[in-house]
Amino acid sequence: MQTLSIRKTRVAQAVGALALALGATQAFATGFQLNEQSGSGLGNAFAAGAAYTDDISAMWWNPAALAQFPSMQGAAVLNIITPSVKFRNDASLPAANQPLGGDGGDAGGYNFVPNMYLSVPINKDWTFGLGINVPFGLTTEYDDGWIGRFQTLKSQIQTININPAIAWKVTPQFSVGVGVNYQQIDATLTNNVNYSAALLQAAAGAGIAPGSPTYLAIAQATPGLQSKATVDGNDWAWGWNIGFAWDATPQLRLAASYRSEIKYDVQGNIGFENPSLPSTIPAALAPTVNALAAGVNNQALYGRSVTSDITLPAIANFSVLFRVNPQWEIMGDVQYTGWSSIPELRFNASSPPALPPTPLEWDDTFKIAVGASYKVSDQWKARFGLAFDQTPVTNYPTPRLPDSDRWWLSTGAEYKWTKNWKFDGAFTYIF
Repeated sequence: MQTLSIRKTRVAQAVGALALALGATQAFATGFQLNEQSGSGLGNAFAAGAAYTDDISAMWWNPAALAQFPSMQGAAVLNIITPSVKFRNDASLPAANQPLGGDGGDAGGYNFVPNMYLSVPINKDWTFGLGINVPFGLTTEYDDGWIGRFQTLKSQIQTININPAIAWKVTPQFSVGVGVNYQQIDATLTNNVNYSAALLQAAAGAGIAPGSPTYLAIAQATPGLQSKATVDGNDWAWGWNIGFAWDATPQLRLAASYRSEIKYDVQGNIGFENPSLPSTIPAALAPTVNALAAGVNNQALYGRSVTSDITLPAIANFSVLFRVNPQWEIMGDVQYTGWSSIPELRFNASSPPALPPTPLEWDDTFKIAVGASYKVSDQWKARFGLAFDQTPVTNYPTPRLPDSDRWWLSTGAEYKWTKNWKFDGAFTYIF
């Protein structure tokens, strides 16, 4: 669970439907990586990383871990993530011809993230594994009518990753693994569009001078009108991952892994729901306003298809696990995520006008974690972890999926019910 506050000194004025529709594209470039890929590893804040071998979910972090499981194994995990995302108003100004709006409530809510894994030994040296999980995602949704409604209402990003892999035990102490990843990205992004401002912009374009009696009458007759813009996009793409694990001594394991970038050619559409004009418009003014509304409603940008080349980042881990004695293990992990793979968002429209790019300038990041496990008995194991996770967002924050540097505080427990069944539970507070 994490709490993030957005601070803005000004809510920008809306000047037309095109610029506001582009606000819906920003969610593709937020720090939305999901480390929650294992129920047992979560208890250590994933400090074991690529060196982890407590259960088959280890294959997400390092395909070489498959070599540590001589019999068929399966694992199923359900993560419940409850971020708290709240806006704090600091002298915000209303958009043109609009009320200011509320604070949006808590945009976080509940997110359910499943993972499933299976390993099948081929022989004593080779093992096949299959993982299905959600490496990127989460959802934010603000209340209708909030201050930032022209930037975002709902942002939902989902990925599904299918990862077959194979591991080779080169020696009893050293193993390597490699996998391929077939991954889908699917996004639904919504925001309001300042329809009142679009009418005034159209009036100015038609020669009605801003500040003139007619212009002011139009503004007075059409306050608070809003459209709703929706962007949907999806694509499937391929990637790969590789890793090794080395038991340098019976107590010390060193391991490293790498997951490649995944390059998408996202196909999407922009759709709009426009409001009806007020019935209170004076009869003398109605023909002018109706003509302006018809012009706004018929702009070429409505209902257009768009494409975008988006590259999700590479991820690398280096990990150390040390068995102090039969009861205690200590561990550490450094994770690198190459977020600079998305320097900007550039969407190509199927017809004019062209859409300007959205700059991001995200930084590559590191997550550093340390942890320990204590074997209480043959049935019970306790886990602890602490991590620091950098944010890639430095220059262009967005309320869609706001981000910040984060500290993880984790704990968990394992219970071996029988020889073939075990259960893990873990809790992490991210602040």
